[in-house]
Amino acid sequence: MCGLYSFRKSIDEARALFKFIDGHVYPPRQYVTPGSPIAIVRQGPDKQRHLDLVRWGFIPSWVKEVQPGRPLINARVETVYEKPSFKNAIRRRRCLFPTDGFYEWQGDVPGKKQAYFIHRPDHSLFAFGGLWEHWMGADGSELESAAMLTTEPNLPVATIHDRSPVVIPPQDFDRWLDGTEEQVQDLLKAPPDDYWVMEPTTIARNAPPPKPPSPQMSLI
Repeated sequence: MCGLYSFRKSIDEARALFKFIDGHVYPPRQYVTPGSPIAIVRQGPDKQRHLDLVRWGFIPSWVKEVQPGRPLINARVETVYEKPSFKNAIRRRRCLFPTDGFYEWQGDVPGKKQAYFIHRPDHSLFAFGGLWEHWMGADGSELESAAMLTTEPNLPVATIHDRSPVVIPPQDFDRWLDGTEEQVQDLLKAPPDDYWVMEPTTIARNAPPPKPPSPQMSLI
């Protein structure tokens, strides 16, 4: 949780909310998957917001090489200030994940879980809280990556899952992106109970497999 989300809006719609001054080309996507390129908003050295493309799957700067396998896509707020992988990024390299919703599953029978699309009542854009990191290999190769923050859920998510993405409201964007303020624990929470609605859905045939990611992949 969360292992699949949506960003179906145009760059112009995203710019209107996030106020970034430039951005990479990023086509609308109904399914944003772990390990793929994703769009994040972060503050640059010029103190302006930028829309950049990074890998969804956090790579700590101190690892010697990028290992294949399940990417580190989520960071738990309860331990993010303590875990070696995240403790520097939460203080200095926070970012926003533009999104219009995410997917979660209900049920215990493999292959028969009910998928839900969880979104704002008006399907508008909002922002998950995230962290980013820059990794450089011994051969000079470089890779930027990010992870989404998760916390205890609000309603209605709590009825189907025990984790929820952290949501950063627009009035807190500046504070969240400002790398000079190290302590932002008061922002590490789910939104109010009426923020989202849950819509039963099915995952398209050409989309990722209609099953939730394993806990080993997402709940770090």
